[in-house]
Amino acid sequence: MARSRVAGSKEAGPKVAGSRSRAAGQGRVGARLADGLRAYRMIAGMWIRSTMAYRASFVMTTFGNFGATALDFVAILLMFSQVDALGGYTLPEIAFLYGVAGIAFGLADLAIGSMDRLGRRVRDGTLDTLLVRPAPVLAQVAADRFALRRLGRITQGLLVFGYAVAALDIAWTPLKVLMVPFMMLSGGAIFAAVFVAGGAFQFVAQDASEVQNSFTYGGQTLLQYPPTVFAADLVRGVTFVVPIAFVNWLPALYVLGRPYPLDLPTWVAFTPPLVAAACCALAGLAWRAGLRSYRSTGS
Repeated sequence: MARSRVAGSKEAGPKVAGSRSRAAGQGRVGARLADGLRAYRMIAGMWIRSTMAYRASFVMTTFGNFGATALDFVAILLMFSQVDALGGYTLPEIAFLYGVAGIAFGLADLAIGSMDRLGRRVRDGTLDTLLVRPAPVLAQVAADRFALRRLGRITQGLLVFGYAVAALDIAWTPLKVLMVPFMMLSGGAIFAAVFVAGGAFQFVAQDASEVQNSFTYGGQTLLQYPPTVFAADLVRGVTFVVPIAFVNWLPALYVLGRPYPLDLPTWVAFTPPLVAAACCALAGLAWRAGLRSYRSTGS
């Protein structure tokens, strides 16, 4: 009996140690996440206080941002002054796609849009100052120069989306109603992952901000139009390679009652949260790999 108890304790030892190590690992991840959020909040708050010290300038730049983004929809209105449909879609349907894409991208741009400055920091060596601070580097880069003026993009997207909902005759169901906020938040997370992955790429190619912008700002412009106006290979690329189609095309076409050009099953429209989680995980791995490869400027 004593031997069996001793043997049982020996067998249970590795299991207990394994569970403790997993718990410790989860605790470290949670602590790093908490530290990152705390640092992000403090840095963003500093920039907000700096911005609000000049309220007139803030109002003017916000309206300027609103007006600049509104020109994209003005271009769509000019197109519809000559045609009744674009790729088989009416103006309210395209406004629906435009609004969702604008809101999702605006959320990501507001939260993490400063990532495109990372290449400049790598070139001039100022990234080294972030490495010695007791805060996660990603949080510091993301919150750097936090710009409230980017609220203008979100506001413009909300207005266009409101017009689309009022003009469209959608057979709303509880599932479709729930899908609207979910696809906006998931879309924002997908765009944020693209921002982070683009920032990681700048560790290798230091002048790659325009490459990053082609997937972020360019991707948002692409999603403003229906998939039927693009080549099938491009639609496959943004569905299976860089999955920004999950920002609005797949879920929004379900809400609008439109088929997706690639004949995917209907349930795919409900996967944006899973796709967003996968994109964020991969972007996190890419960021860690890029940060490990950083060797300073040598100056």
